[in-house]
Amino acid sequence: MSTIDADGVMLAQPSLGNGAACPVDRMPRRRRNQICIIVIALGLLNFLAYTLGYSAIGGDAVNGEVIRGANGEVEYLVRGQFIQYREGKERKVPRGLWLYSYLHSITVPITSAALVISMLVLARPHILATMRGTWFSGVTFVTAFGTIVIVGTLFIVGLFTWQLIEELQKV
Repeated sequence: MSTIDADGVMLAQPSLGNGAACPVDRMPRRRRNQICIIVIALGLLNFLAYTLGYSAIGGDAVNGEVIRGANGEVEYLVRGQFIQYREGKERKVPRGLWLYSYLHSITVPITSAALVISMLVLARPHILATMRGTWFSGVTFVTAFGTIVIVGTLFIVGLFTWQLIEELQKV
């Protein structure tokens, strides 16, 4: 049985106790869309900042490493992948810049996932309205896609964080 929310949107499943079928429906549509657009803009800005930082320092710490030099001194290397140099180029950087680069690399999947989820929330009414009578519903698609994005992001962030801890233990 379908119900209609306060904004006139048909809900594809029975509502929860407060009249909203989904947690994103508990907020007025205009406010929800504004928040999604802000999240998308912040995700794009973070990706732009990462790209500019990568270009400025010649790579990132995720592709680099921490090593002990011949004299026993700890060296922090960033490595960049370029079309001209398939193997990448290394560059020695200060510890603070290396840490910043690694931490910023960890934020990119997080903000990218937030961006994708925000776009999914904005597209959700259209998906629910058009995916009827198929072998799976729009609700199933939105739920599955959102779950894949979140689980994949958690995996990548966990992997990057694990690698960061391993690199710092070399010191």
